Amino acid sequence: MPTHAEAVTAALLRDWRLPQPGGTKRSRGQVLVVGGSPSTPGAVMLAGLAALRVGAGVLSLAVAASVRVAVAAAVPEAAVYGLPELDGQPPDERFVERLSGCAVVLLGPGIDDADVALDLVERTADAADDDTLFVADAYALGVLGRARVAERLAKRCLLTPNSTEAEFLLDRKIASGDDIDVCREIAERYQAVVSYQGCIADADGASWEVPAGHPGLGTSGSGDVLAGAAAGLLARGADAAQAACWSTFLHAVAGDRLAARVGRLGFLARELADQLPVVLTETEA
Repeated sequence: MPTHAEAVTAALLRDWRLPQPGGTKRSRGQVLVVGGSPSTPGAVMLAGLAALRVGAGVLSLAVAASVRVAVAAAVPEAAVYGLPELDGQPPDERFVERLSGCAVVLLGPGIDDADVALDLVERTADAADDDTLFVADAYALGVLGRARVAERLAKRCLLTPNSTEAEFLLDRKIASGDDIDVCREIAERYQAVVSYQGCIADADGASWEVPAGHPGLGTSGSGDVLAGAAAGLLARGADAAQAACWSTFLHAVAGDRLAARVGRLGFLARELADQLPVVLTETEA
């Protein structure tokens, strides 16, 4: 496996241009974000808004039934569905009908129960169209290693683990300082594209590293923004490695901008999402 990771810069991305956006919302793809337990619906909202901020056309959110109305009011841009299993109730089998036509499904943000996460990962993978792409984050990553559908998701899944989730994926402790090696190992094991700690790798051994970002990115909800941006770019037609490189770069540069304007620490994940369209436009220029 190669040891060199290519630096992701604005110049590299300008030579790796995103697909041109279509003129209608349907042409820019539909994203469904699945997660949002009663105590953490904000994770789904942040991820969904990030997907829209990078140009996804249609957004749907699937959250705990008990918070559906509140989420729908907070995110009027989205269709919002209730998942009773996130409230400890029997699942609503109509959920599978909502997967039809989704370009991308983002699984995991805001789920706080491993068994529920495992059930949703498996049911979603079973019911989704054969060409649906997946982004796995948070609890979906924690259970992916024991999901019976993990092999079915190979080559059509993008993973965005933090260090704790990476340990679940590899079933071992991870030493600090070997981020690119960890990223490559996860990508090879799960036959997926992985964005981890500013590093990106694909299942074939290619790897990249984003020389940007700031410690302030380690804030609540930041990972949800990254996962949502990746899902939005996939929906627009980017391939998985391209979506991972672009979203990781946009997320990092957004953090740098906020660190300079707001402070080294203390900027919010929702502010990261708001910065994405500006950074995207300037990078493409």
